[in-house]
Amino acid sequence: MRCPYCSYSESKVIDSRPAEEGTTIRRRRECLSCGKRFTTYEVMERLPLLVIKRDGSRQSFDRMKVIGGMVKACEKRPVPVDQIERVADEIEQELQSSLEREVSSAQIGEMIMDRLKDLDQVAYVRFASVYRQFKDINTFLEELNKLLKETK
Repeated sequence: MRCPYCSYSESKVIDSRPAEEGTTIRRRRECLSCGKRFTTYEVMERLPLLVIKRDGSRQSFDRMKVIGGMVKACEKRPVPVDQIERVADEIEQELQSSLEREVSSAQIGEMIMDRLKDLDQVAYVRFASVYRQFKDINTFLEELNKLLKETK
């Protein structure tokens, strides 16, 4: 591991501990050249997961796209970033745990909406309006009415 300060390639591990619910190991290191400390994270290598888009094309799963969509939906809402990241972690873990190596973007969108519904209802409606491509006010109202019925 190269030192981010002096680029020396040798360091020693000072401390190791599990992070992110045991899926990652956090390591504090000290450079053997300049003596500065830095943190690294060791993550288990995962099998590639392909997302089948609406047009039939395939892309690698990108956790940052999931987070980006939720951040846009939660903009100006009282939803902490750590909760958004936790949801993205849950979705990624669920997809990795399944035996499928290909998943449709529609399935991922539904997973995001299910979790946003519990996290913040306004964010849920925002995400649903983009994801489901509401064409007019009536489809928007239908979704709101479904949400109201579920919360009663």
